[in-house]
Amino acid sequence: MYEKIIKGDLGADVKIIDLRTDTISKPTQEMREAMYIAELGDDVYGEDPTVIELERRSAELLGKEDAVFLVSGTMANLIAMMVHCPNRGSEIIAGDKSHTFRLEQGGASQLAGIQTYTVANKEDGTFDLDELREKIRKNPDIHEPITSLVLVENTHNLCGGKVLPLDWLEKVSHIAAEHNIPIHMDGARLMNAATYLKVTPRRVVRDVDSVCFCLSKGLGCPIGAVLCGSTNFITKARRVKKVLGGGWRQAGVLAAAGLVAIDTMIDRLKVDHEHAYKIAKAIYHTRSNIFKVQLAKVQTNILLMYLDTTKVDIKELQRRLQTVLETDDVRASVRCSSLKSNCVRFVLYHEITDEDVQLAIDKIRLVIREYEEKFKI
Repeated sequence: MYEKIIKGDLGADVKIIDLRTDTISKPTQEMREAMYIAELGDDVYGEDPTVIELERRSAELLGKEDAVFLVSGTMANLIAMMVHCPNRGSEIIAGDKSHTFRLEQGGASQLAGIQTYTVANKEDGTFDLDELREKIRKNPDIHEPITSLVLVENTHNLCGGKVLPLDWLEKVSHIAAEHNIPIHMDGARLMNAATYLKVTPRRVVRDVDSVCFCLSKGLGCPIGAVLCGSTNFITKARRVKKVLGGGWRQAGVLAAAGLVAIDTMIDRLKVDHEHAYKIAKAIYHTRSNIFKVQLAKVQTNILLMYLDTTKVDIKELQRRLQTVLETDDVRASVRCSSLKSNCVRFVLYHEITDEDVQLAIDKIRLVIREYEEKFKI
């Protein structure tokens, strides 16, 4: 029934609307032009002027002393953990739904000998502060690892793009400071958090010691992330970067896109947030008993649609949203992802237009009606 989408034979009249993730976004024309004319040098020698400028601008934007340009957020998080936890057998505390714990292949333990002690993430991406206090190894004996880092994620991916409250971050910092433990923020979508809160990015990261943000997600760059922190921290990070194979050469061709992103892509993120909310609102107003959204909790560019899994198979739903049957009056192939067993995820980014959003809504409604008719809801 769904062979068409597998073969990619959708027909000329079908619009593909890919909402699996914002990493599939492509660079803007301004980015491409900047990349073409970028002034270049060897970054391993610290001689690429465009990389140097991106790092300077990023540190300034976040209110940190220094920054280093890296290939990905996963590399940035791993380097941060390795710098903060230089002794094998160290322990970090992170949420049980955090990207570093769930979706980065256990790199901290696999490559750095660092153990993760999890605290339960709440629906809003935070975790209980009393649980954090309880799990910090205050005076470990020889049987225990030493707590060396607390890790937070903002926005929180698996919690549906939730933004961490600023007062909660401040409380976490006070607890960590009591024990002289640093905090790292996985800020892959940090700029979305700042946009939602209507504050500067530096305010969002004020209470953390190090932070990374991705250029290749909502900001639209083809590749890259930036890790920021103190001068001493970044000096150590550069060394770890090299041993992980992250020493690229004329990287300014990529950094140039990052400079354009900082100047042009942050302020427009609110459009992606509006698009996500519009889709959520349309699903909510179907009043479906099979498909649900938490409308009041849609904050940024990520939308989770929850399913009654006794009636809906996630993979079957994904195939149906992607497939355009000859009888479909909506000529749209909508692609989504699933990182949890009870929902699918739609992620908005700069290439998704108002028209795309409306087409996606029409297709999602069509599929919801089919399921409702099937189960006579």
